[in-house]
Amino acid sequence: MIKANYKKYILNFKNPSGTSRGILRTKETWFIILQENNKTGIGETGLFRGLSIDDVPNYEEKLIWVCNNIHLGLDKLLSELIEFPSIQFGLEQAFLSLKSDDKFEIFPSEFTKGNKAISINGLIWMGEKSFMKNQIKEKLKTGFSCIKMKIGAIDFNAEIELLKSIRKEFSADEIELRVDANGAFNPANALEKLNRLSELEIHSIEQPIQQGQFSEMAKLCQKTPLPIALDEELIGVFSSEEKKKIIKEINPQYIILKPSLVGGFAGSTEWIKLAEENNSGWWITSALESNIGLNAIAQFTYSLQNNLPQGLGTGGLFTNNFNSPLEVKNGTLQYNPTLHWDFNLVEYNI
Repeated sequence: MIKANYKKYILNFKNPSGTSRGILRTKETWFIILQENNKTGIGETGLFRGLSIDDVPNYEEKLIWVCNNIHLGLDKLLSELIEFPSIQFGLEQAFLSLKSDDKFEIFPSEFTKGNKAISINGLIWMGEKSFMKNQIKEKLKTGFSCIKMKIGAIDFNAEIELLKSIRKEFSADEIELRVDANGAFNPANALEKLNRLSELEIHSIEQPIQQGQFSEMAKLCQKTPLPIALDEELIGVFSSEEKKKIIKEINPQYIILKPSLVGGFAGSTEWIKLAEENNSGWWITSALESNIGLNAIAQFTYSLQNNLPQGLGTGGLFTNNFNSPLEVKNGTLQYNPTLHWDFNLVEYNI
């Protein structure tokens, strides 16, 4: 019989990290631990305060309910947790982990053998122009050929100048530039800003205007001079009909999938199917999970065989992350089987 437990864990940022939602110093996360026949399964429910649709007062109560009803099995639990996508994601991981010979290898592949890598983008955090420029130099120095820059926090003209300075040194063939506005633009001036960005051969822009402005986003995707990727727009969309409507009517060039925020592997797979039927591209992004969640997302991502650079974090943002076989080398995420996990349940009081 499966026994289930859960544990809260606070990740501490090495450096306060700027986003359009303010400065992040800590990141709360939760783990679901399953035990059966002397085997352990572990999954991370990557709750993202202020962004996750399941950032609700009864979140912990729902985790308690899950642990008390673990006998229902994965399929039944997932159907009961439609409005808790991060818990769905944690449960999927935990059940796969429990079944696996190695609880950290849930999608065995050439990636987990250490033979293949996943191309990723280098993320530039918001801040003063000099701070952002230093990050860009560091990413280029360490072999990234795709850079994603968060915009919308400082003056738009300053951000354009920063992007221009990169383009002066590196052509679009040498460096792929992605930008993420996190909904910072106003629908009234968004198209004008997209036109200015397109002159710099930007690969794509994530979520130019805030989610929920359905007709405005559809118009932008129709008129845009550079590809638009939906991100936050997918959060909190639960029914298949609603998902189909968003893809069909907004008709985005890309969608971006954060498994913690869109219902884990099953939720991501459903979105991908709809996107491909619509000829929209896609890629996967992590959402500040610990290395437990990042590892699961990376293994899932590799199994999908998408050649675009993925938005997978590096695991190096936190002071108290868990040592893992994940390594970032030359703009790729790699799994080094000679390195070991230090996820000790007792040591971390989990």
